[in-house]
Amino acid sequence: MKPMKITLGALLLSGTAMSAMADDTELHFIMCGGEVREADQAVVDQFIADHDGVTVNLEAVPWGTCQDKSLTLAAAGDPPSIAYMGSRTLRQLANNDLIVPANIDPETPYQPGVLNTVTIEGTAWGYPHAFSTKGLYLNCDLIEASGQACEAPATWDDMYALAKGVVDNTDAAGVGLAGKDFDNTMHQFLNYLYSNGGVVVDAATGENKLDSKETRETLEFYGKLVEVAQDGPTAWERDQLRDLFNDGKIAMYVSGPWGYGQHKEEINQKVVPVPAGPSGESGSILITDSIVVFKGSGHEDLAHELAQRITSGDSQYDLDSSWGLTPILDYAALGKTDLYYEDGIWPVFTSSISTGGPEPLVEDFKSLQSVFTNMVQGIILQDDSVDNLVTIAGEELDEAL
Repeated sequence: MKPMKITLGALLLSGTAMSAMADDTELHFIMCGGEVREADQAVVDQFIADHDGVTVNLEAVPWGTCQDKSLTLAAAGDPPSIAYMGSRTLRQLANNDLIVPANIDPETPYQPGVLNTVTIEGTAWGYPHAFSTKGLYLNCDLIEASGQACEAPATWDDMYALAKGVVDNTDAAGVGLAGKDFDNTMHQFLNYLYSNGGVVVDAATGENKLDSKETRETLEFYGKLVEVAQDGPTAWERDQLRDLFNDGKIAMYVSGPWGYGQHKEEINQKVVPVPAGPSGESGSILITDSIVVFKGSGHEDLAHELAQRITSGDSQYDLDSSWGLTPILDYAALGKTDLYYEDGIWPVFTSSISTGGPEPLVEDFKSLQSVFTNMVQGIILQDDSVDNLVTIAGEELDEAL
């Protein structure tokens, strides 16, 4: 999508007008994702209307190039004023002195754990703006065809038994596993790790906590699930698991709230919490995208104001409810009623917020991804023991931090 320049009013091409233009302030706002949501556009329009002489160059850039573009501009001394991007980039940006800390009101009622997705050793570097959690989708037609009740498995043992029953009594696999060299292989594993009380990086201290009993238990379970999964999990990522689910080839897999609307209407589906491991309770990976304010634009104060507006109660609620996101704020605490997330599938995705854990913040995300991909692929392919794979992963994470 080409950049969109949003301006307030039309300036006449006269000497006076040209002088006024020289005095104007333009905020360059990079919006990752290739589109501008209506809720965000409305905030930008109002912001412009409230500030004479201020314009916003709102540039929507596809995810594949957006974050690199923002980093390149900042490193070259021509930073955007503000950007919407994955929170995973925050440590890299902060460590390279390219952004400034977020001015978050401590009274803002964020859901539990949300601020951990933007916090590095006590400092919040972004304004959380889009939030997702995960649940376990069940194909009840397949499960019932295997002679079992389509009920939520409460524990890992229950989940394995349900999957094994499908394998033994139908032509389908019991569960879809992601093991491809792709970021959601890590995300899928972390859903299980956080459902077993595991920690990757302590948000307050930055300490590496991956080498633990909880991680060993999780990796062992992941290896056990291979027995009841689709063939060759190392060739599959999450969106491909959705396709297998739609084709009736797997009975269950983990995905976000958007999955419900992406499945075929004829499938009798149910979404339930990710089952609890032996050392924890049902949880989820907590992933956010956030608004960041870059250093060196010369108008950081205006950028902070726009960031605060676009992530505030009413504006944020409009985005969450219209986009179908897990609620990032406790909107009941803000006095809102008839909340969209109180009915339907939403309680599954809100119940795991308090027990979930963040996408780890490291400077080199690809190195982090490799830590988990190597460990997960190692157990899928039976290349090494659980103990050695977790020990090696802990050492590799030390290097990535």
